[in-house]
Amino acid sequence: MDIREFKIKVLPLKDRLFRLAKRLLEDPDDAEDAVQEVFIKIWNRKEKMDEYSSVEAFAVVTTRNHCLDILRSKKQDEISLEVLPNSQKEMTAGEGPGYEEIIATVNRMIKDLPEMQKTILHLRDIEGYEFTRIAEITGLSENAIRVALSRARGAVREILKNKSIYDIKRN
Repeated sequence: MDIREFKIKVLPLKDRLFRLAKRLLEDPDDAEDAVQEVFIKIWNRKEKMDEYSSVEAFAVVTTRNHCLDILRSKKQDEISLEVLPNSQKEMTAGEGPGYEEIIATVNRMIKDLPEMQKTILHLRDIEGYEFTRIAEITGLSENAIRVALSRARGAVREILKNKSIYDIKRN
Protein backbone atom coordinates (compact mmCIF):
# COMPACT_ATOMS: atom_id res chain seq x y z
CA MET A 1 0.00 0.00 0.00
CA ASP A 2 1.36 3.36 -0.97
CA ILE A 3 0.24 6.83 0.16
CA ARG A 4 -2.29 7.07 -2.68
CA GLU A 5 -3.95 3.77 -1.73
CA PHE A 6 -3.90 4.79 1.93
CA LYS A 7 -5.75 8.00 1.07
CA ILE A 8 -8.30 6.10 -1.00
CA LYS A 9 -8.88 3.07 1.25
CA VAL A 10 -8.18 4.22 4.81
CA LEU A 11 -8.73 7.95 5.19
CA PRO A 12 -12.42 7.81 4.15
CA LEU A 13 -13.01 5.55 7.17
CA LYS A 14 -12.03 8.35 9.57
CA ASP A 15 -15.56 9.40 10.54
CA ARG A 16 -16.79 5.85 11.04
CA LEU A 17 -13.75 4.95 13.15
CA PHE A 18 -14.12 8.17 15.12
CA ARG A 19 -17.78 7.40 15.94
CA LEU A 20 -16.84 3.93 17.12
CA ALA A 21 -13.95 5.24 19.22
CA LYS A 22 -16.08 8.04 20.67
CA ARG A 23 -18.81 5.60 21.68
CA LEU A 24 -16.33 3.33 23.37
CA LEU A 25 -14.15 5.97 25.01
CA GLU A 26 -16.87 8.58 25.67
CA ASP A 27 -14.42 11.41 25.05
CA PRO A 28 -14.01 13.11 21.68
CA ASP A 29 -10.39 14.05 22.33
CA ASP A 30 -9.46 10.49 23.31
CA ALA A 31 -11.38 9.22 20.28
CA GLU A 32 -9.45 11.51 17.93
CA ASP A 33 -6.18 10.35 19.45
CA ALA A 34 -7.27 6.72 19.13
CA VAL A 35 -8.13 7.11 15.44
CA GLN A 36 -4.77 8.75 14.80
CA GLU A 37 -3.03 5.86 16.55
CA VAL A 38 -5.00 3.40 14.43
CA PHE A 39 -3.98 5.24 11.26
CA ILE A 40 -0.35 5.01 12.37
CA LYS A 41 -0.74 1.28 13.06
CA ILE A 42 -2.29 0.73 9.65
CA TRP A 43 0.41 2.78 7.94
CA ASN A 44 3.12 0.83 9.75
CA ARG A 45 1.55 -2.39 8.42
CA LYS A 46 1.07 -1.05 4.89
CA GLU A 47 3.24 -3.79 3.34
CA LYS A 48 1.01 -6.48 4.87
CA MET A 49 -2.37 -4.89 4.05
CA ASP A 50 -2.72 -7.01 0.90
CA GLU A 51 -3.03 -10.06 3.18
CA TYR A 52 -6.36 -8.76 4.52
CA SER A 53 -9.54 -9.25 2.54
CA SER A 54 -10.97 -5.99 3.84
CA VAL A 55 -9.00 -2.95 4.91
CA GLU A 56 -12.20 -1.53 6.42
CA ALA A 57 -12.75 -4.59 8.60
CA PHE A 58 -9.13 -4.48 9.71
CA ALA A 59 -9.45 -0.78 10.57
CA VAL A 60 -12.64 -1.31 12.59
CA VAL A 61 -11.19 -4.25 14.52
CA THR A 62 -7.97 -2.33 15.16
CA THR A 63 -9.93 0.69 16.40
CA ARG A 64 -12.11 -1.42 18.67
CA ASN A 65 -9.12 -3.28 20.11
CA HIS A 66 -7.13 -0.09 20.59
CA CYS A 67 -10.03 1.55 22.43
CA LEU A 68 -10.49 -1.49 24.64
CA ASP A 69 -6.78 -1.39 25.44
CA ILE A 70 -7.13 2.27 26.43
CA LEU A 71 -10.09 1.45 28.66
CA ARG A 72 -8.26 -1.43 30.28
CA SER A 73 -5.26 0.75 30.96
CA LYS A 74 -7.52 3.30 32.64
CA LYS A 75 -9.12 0.44 34.58
CA GLN A 76 -12.63 1.50 33.66
CA ASP A 77 -15.25 -1.16 34.10
CA GLU A 78 -18.05 0.28 32.03
CA ILE A 79 -18.17 1.00 28.34
CA SER A 80 -21.00 3.18 27.12
CA LEU A 81 -22.55 3.21 23.71
CA GLU A 82 -24.82 5.96 22.53
CA VAL A 83 -28.06 4.59 21.20
CA LEU A 84 -28.67 7.28 18.60
CA PRO A 85 -26.31 9.65 16.85
CA ASN A 86 -26.62 13.21 18.14
CA SER A 87 -28.44 14.43 15.04
CA GLN A 88 -31.18 11.83 15.54
CA LYS A 89 -31.37 12.59 19.24
CA GLU A 90 -31.93 16.27 18.55
CA MET A 91 -34.60 15.56 15.96
CA THR A 92 -36.66 13.32 18.25
CA ALA A 93 -35.89 14.80 21.66
CA GLY A 94 -39.22 16.55 22.05
CA GLU A 95 -41.45 13.80 20.74
CA GLY A 96 -42.56 12.25 23.97
CA PRO A 97 -42.41 12.40 27.71
CA GLY A 98 -39.44 10.70 29.31
CA TYR A 99 -37.36 10.48 26.14
CA GLU A 100 -34.13 11.32 27.94
CA GLU A 101 -34.98 8.84 30.68
CA ILE A 102 -35.58 6.10 28.10
CA ILE A 103 -32.25 6.86 26.42
CA ALA A 104 -30.48 6.72 29.80
CA THR A 105 -32.17 3.38 30.58
CA VAL A 106 -31.18 1.93 27.21
CA ASN A 107 -27.59 3.13 27.68
CA ARG A 108 -27.46 1.47 31.10
CA MET A 109 -28.77 -1.74 29.55
CA ILE A 110 -26.20 -1.62 26.79
CA LYS A 111 -23.43 -1.15 29.37
CA ASP A 112 -24.50 -4.41 30.99
CA LEU A 113 -24.45 -6.42 27.75
CA PRO A 114 -21.56 -8.79 27.09
CA GLU A 115 -18.74 -7.15 25.12
CA MET A 116 -19.41 -8.98 21.85
CA GLN A 117 -23.13 -8.17 21.97
CA LYS A 118 -22.28 -4.49 22.51
CA THR A 119 -19.96 -4.53 19.52
CA ILE A 120 -22.46 -6.32 17.27
CA LEU A 121 -25.29 -4.00 18.36
CA HIS A 122 -23.12 -0.97 17.60
CA LEU A 123 -21.93 -2.22 14.23
CA ARG A 124 -25.39 -3.28 13.04
CA ASP A 125 -27.82 -0.76 14.54
CA ILE A 126 -25.66 2.34 14.77
CA GLU A 127 -23.09 1.99 12.00
CA GLY A 128 -25.43 0.06 9.69
CA TYR A 129 -23.01 -2.71 8.73
CA GLU A 130 -24.33 -5.76 6.89
CA PHE A 131 -24.10 -9.16 8.56
CA THR A 132 -21.36 -10.29 6.16
CA ARG A 133 -19.21 -7.27 7.10
CA ILE A 134 -19.81 -7.85 10.83
CA ALA A 135 -18.79 -11.48 10.33
CA GLU A 136 -15.51 -10.33 8.77
CA ILE A 137 -14.87 -7.93 11.64
CA THR A 138 -15.76 -10.22 14.53
CA GLY A 139 -14.78 -13.57 13.10
CA LEU A 140 -18.19 -15.00 14.00
CA SER A 141 -20.60 -16.70 11.63
CA GLU A 142 -23.54 -14.69 10.34
CA ASN A 143 -25.88 -16.98 12.27
CA ALA A 144 -23.99 -16.35 15.53
CA ILE A 145 -24.17 -12.62 14.85
CA ARG A 146 -27.93 -12.79 14.30
CA VAL A 147 -28.34 -14.71 17.57
CA ALA A 148 -26.17 -12.27 19.54
CA LEU A 149 -27.96 -9.27 18.02
CA SER A 150 -31.34 -10.78 18.78
CA ARG A 151 -30.36 -11.45 22.39
CA ALA A 152 -28.98 -7.94 22.83
CA ARG A 153 -32.08 -6.33 21.36
CA GLY A 154 -34.31 -8.65 23.37
CA ALA A 155 -32.61 -7.73 26.63
CA VAL A 156 -33.03 -4.02 25.93
CA ARG A 157 -36.63 -4.53 24.76
CA GLU A 158 -37.55 -6.49 27.89
CA ILE A 159 -36.24 -3.80 30.21
CA LEU A 160 -38.07 -1.10 28.25
CA LYS A 161 -41.27 -3.15 28.31
CA ASN A 162 -40.98 -3.68 32.06
CA LYS A 163 -40.23 0.01 32.55
CA SER A 164 -43.33 0.95 30.52
CA ILE A 165 -45.51 -1.40 32.56
CA TYR A 166 -44.05 0.03 35.76
CA ASP A 167 -44.71 3.59 34.57
CA ILE A 168 -48.31 2.74 33.64
CA LYS A 169 -48.96 1.10 37.03
CA ARG A 170 -47.33 4.04 38.80
CA ASN A 171 -49.53 6.58 37.01
